Formats: sequence, C-alpha cells, structure tokens
Amino acid sequence: MHTDPLFYAVAVPAVIILGLAKGGLAGLGMLAVPLMSLVVSPVEAATIVLPILLVQDVVSVWAFRKAWDGRSLAIMLPGAAVGIGLGYLLAARVSTAAVEFAVGLTSIVFGLQQLWKTWRGALEPRHASDWIGVACGVGAGFTSQIAHAGGPPFQLYMLPKHLPRDVFVGTSAIFFAVVNWLKVPAYVALGQFTSQNLHTAAVLLPLAVASTIGGVWVIRRISGPRFYFAMYLLLVLVGARLTWSGLGALVH
Repeated sequence: MHTDPLFYAVAVPAVIILGLAKGGLAGLGMLAVPLMSLVVSPVEAATIVLPILLVQDVVSVWAFRKAWDGRSLAIMLPGAAVGIGLGYLLAARVSTAAVEFAVGLTSIVFGLQQLWKTWRGALEPRHASDWIGVACGVGAGFTSQIAHAGGPPFQLYMLPKHLPRDVFVGTSAIFFAVVNWLKVPAYVALGQFTSQNLHTAAVLLPLAVASTIGGVWVIRRISGPRFYFAMYLLLVLVGARLTWSGLGALVH
C-alpha cells in the first residue's frame, strides 16, 4: 500500500472526480488517471483505478437500474468486446499518443458542432444507423483498452439520441461496467494487480463509493437540456485534454 502523503493528496481528488463521472457527469473520469500519473506511473495509476471503477460501477448501475436503453447496449457491447480484444493484441504496435490525438480532435469538432446547434435552437434528436453504433462500440472498447479514453466514442453515438437524462446515464453505467470487467483479464495477464496496488485501491474505496453517490445526487438535480449542454461542453474539454496530451507526446 502506498504511504506517501503526496500520492494521496493527488489520489483523493482523482477518486472524487471518478465518483462524479460515475454518478453521471460522463467525461470527467478521464482526468483521473492523468492526475494520478503525476505521482505514479500511468500503468500503475490505471491499475489502481480499475478496481475502484468496478466498485463504482456497481453503485451507478444500481442507482440507474430502472432507466437504460437495451437496444443501444445490444448494438454497442459486442463491438466494445471486439475493440478491447484488438486493443490488447495491438497495444505494442499502436501509438497511445496518436489514439489520444485522433479521439480528442474528433471530440472537439463534434462537441462544438452540437453546442452551436444547441445555441441556435436547432438541435433535434438523431438516431444513427446500427453500423455506426457498432463502430462506436469498437472504438470505445479499443480506446478504453489503449488509452483509457472510451468515453468520447460512446458519446458520439449516444448523445445525439437525446434520450431522457436518466436513461442516458443508466445506459452509460451499464456499458462501462461491462467494458471495465472485460478489461480485467488483460490486466491479470500483464501481472499488474500487485498486492500494493490492490491494497491502495481498497483504502480509497470508501471515498470512491461516497463520491459516486454524491455524483448521482448532483446529476438528478440537473434538468435534461442543461444536462446535455454540460455533456457537450465536457466532451469539448476532454477532447482538448486528449488532443493536447497526444500532440505533446507525438511532438516529443
């Protein structure tokens, strides 16, 4: 278990951010691993975070268990499984920086486009074809495995549907709960679940559960239109972080 106070000074805010994300503020969670990577290696940060996510998934799925879109899950989850498998097989050959840059740039363009439509009052629900949903599922699984950036591909398919707030959050909770469990074998195969990492995750779990409950409380007090505006804004901000991170690594 980590005992360095500096680690917990960074890990505590990271876990709170994860909780808010799991509570429904999708996109925020992508900031957690980079934040923890300031004090430990990115691989170790991701390994500590994964068990925490698995517990937070239980809380968020339970909170929104009565509101989810089964059709979207049926379309996206098989693709996500394929994407995770590809990410595991191609991890050594794919540039994480390039993936981050591409996903980030796409997120910025899409998010700004949707914000512009929202501002003009011209935003209408749009249901993309099933094959786009499958492709986004593959993208979400692949980027989640490679760069812990599965949120934007999922949102690219789901946000334009403008489902009721709780249905969107519930569908997201179930989708990423399954994706996170599908990632576990790869981490086990790579020997990342060390005693130190698991004990550190266990220490942070009470805070993780409390922050997820807090995230649920917050999201249920945001109206539908404001919720979607916040999601598009978060998508742009997360896209900017990914683009900056990916571009910085590519340049160096």
